[in-house]
Amino acid sequence: MLEKQNLLGLPQDKLLKFFSDLSEKPFRTKQIMQWIYHLGASSFGDMHNLSKELRQKLQAIATIDLPEVINLNHSRDGVIKWIIKLGEENHIETVFIPERERGTLCISSQVGCALACTFCSTGVQGFNRNLKSHEIISQVLIAQNYLKKKDKRVSNVVFMGMGEPLLNESAVYDACDILLDDWAFGLSRRKVTVSSSGIVPALYRMADTIPVSLAISLHAPNDELRDVLVPINQKYPIKDLMKACHYYLNAGTQERHIFFEYVMLDGVNDLPEHAKSLATLLKGVSAKVNLIPFNPFPKTQYRTSKEVTINQFQNILYRSGIRTTTRRTRGDDVDAACGQLAGKVLDKSKRNVGRHQVLS
Repeated sequence: MLEKQNLLGLPQDKLLKFFSDLSEKPFRTKQIMQWIYHLGASSFGDMHNLSKELRQKLQAIATIDLPEVINLNHSRDGVIKWIIKLGEENHIETVFIPERERGTLCISSQVGCALACTFCSTGVQGFNRNLKSHEIISQVLIAQNYLKKKDKRVSNVVFMGMGEPLLNESAVYDACDILLDDWAFGLSRRKVTVSSSGIVPALYRMADTIPVSLAISLHAPNDELRDVLVPINQKYPIKDLMKACHYYLNAGTQERHIFFEYVMLDGVNDLPEHAKSLATLLKGVSAKVNLIPFNPFPKTQYRTSKEVTINQFQNILYRSGIRTTTRRTRGDDVDAACGQLAGKVLDKSKRNVGRHQVLS
């Protein structure tokens, strides 16, 4: 018996082909997408403007199933975390961060992560598999359906949850297409951000494929330190990474910007000389630096930088003309803060997380 096609994973062009293969008119694509994403339909039987014959056909060969939410946590500061079950003892986590003028949803792209960044709880968990496009989009739908009842909404989506998005390109690109599509979520390109630790070949492909915002998990201003904190740097060093960033900035016809993420680790990467080196590295780049106070997790070797140290670091960047903000820690009481997402991962990477772990 053939597995049913989950229509949640299909962007407009692939859904058009799906209906073409069924000898249906192209307008069925718009109808289905609006039923799913605008009206929240979970059953083909509810789609009353489709013929009875088509509804029966879709029920036989397709689905719009969402995965199971096994836990929902509310932080004291308003952050919401969903723990979503994906089978094989695998759980992923999705986080909603409410602010006065927007609501940001942080979504996962993999079950676990293979990159083993030493300051990240997800990396310590190991890696199981890539998420399929419908599993990525399901996170947004689950959040949207819940938030509607609370008179809240998702205005921004960031691929900053579990996993490295650019090691799952096809599914992430399909998900981005759906997020940008007016027949689906209709978000602007500035409201969707893909974060990467620096998979250089994929950064070039992304620049030419999807017109969304880019965030780079930098965390160190030189190769010696970044090799330890972000081991993929051993394969794609900072010089190559920055070339890819310049390519991204100049691709397409619309102005682009890059966010550089920099976790603040006490005594490790937060010294004045680090700030000065970072300012030199980013000179002339249309970029903004987000300083992220480290969020501890069990058995970590790191401590959070002191507030005075973070302020000093930020001021050095300011004086060098680098736009800089310090991210406020949110959701840490339910382990929903940046770097704390762990979920539950049936690790298939067969590795021990070491100081110099790198992909082959």
